[in-house]
Amino acid sequence: MRIAIMGTGGMGGYFGARLAAVGNDVTFIARGAHLAAIKADGLRLIGPRGDTHIKPAQATDDPDSVGPVDCVLFCVKLYDAETGAAAIRPMLRPDTMVISTLNGVDGPDRIAAVIGPGHVLGGAAYAAAHIEQPGVVSYRSDMSKLAFGELDGSRSPRAIAFQEACTGTGFVADLSSDIRATLWEKFVLLATNAALTAVTRKPAAVVYGDPDLKDLAVRLMQEVLAIGQAEGVNLASDIIERSVALTETFPPDMYASMYHDLAAGKPLELESFSGLIARLGKKHGIATPHHATIYACLKPYVDGTR
Repeated sequence: MRIAIMGTGGMGGYFGARLAAVGNDVTFIARGAHLAAIKADGLRLIGPRGDTHIKPAQATDDPDSVGPVDCVLFCVKLYDAETGAAAIRPMLRPDTMVISTLNGVDGPDRIAAVIGPGHVLGGAAYAAAHIEQPGVVSYRSDMSKLAFGELDGSRSPRAIAFQEACTGTGFVADLSSDIRATLWEKFVLLATNAALTAVTRKPAAVVYGDPDLKDLAVRLMQEVLAIGQAEGVNLASDIIERSVALTETFPPDMYASMYHDLAAGKPLELESFSGLIARLGKKHGIATPHHATIYACLKPYVDGTR
């Protein structure tokens, strides 16, 4: 399958390298020093379940030079969603699928508003990966899954074809019949983990090992659950219990990506995390005091100031 990775950061690099390693025709869209390193020496993926070196690797900063593809794995930051969606237009045929792996729950709709809903599939990426240095992506745990699906829940031929293209990659390719519920289930923990590792500047072991912080985590999860239900999403009744159990499997030194952005002085995805929960809370008349507080505390850093 011909695949373009739009945004070769931690997630894009991880899943793109896995897909390239099993013979898919993958082009990595990156920029800066990371792009230069990939062009010079390929893309390296390093971690506890084995290393992968894609060399040579097809890489560019110009989507227009790639040509039409079967699939775009869309892995940019949320604040780049609209500009990134506009940039991939030259790679789209009428049947090209664009699988959003954007954090949060509003990514598919934002992409669809730019390129049309017929191209867009929702996706939820599960991997603890980040750029270790230019040309090198490291992953920190055995968590390795990509859930994806058509927004109408159908098992389309193109979605099935992508699932088949994932054979042998080492990650689970889960074709979901309710991808919006999948996105919200991930978001229960994602929004919480981002909030707490960023505000405390501490890793998972500290956050979830402290009884007071763990209690705060549960309260943050409860707010996300209440908002998801108010939005009409069919969320599992045990999602909070499963999310808390998942925290016990995190690597002790794991941080959410928003912490890494905060520490590096980069823009934050805050508006689509705690900011979104606070806004939807007002829309539905649901109190979200914990996410509203997180939002207020991190808002001074949202544009990338330290």
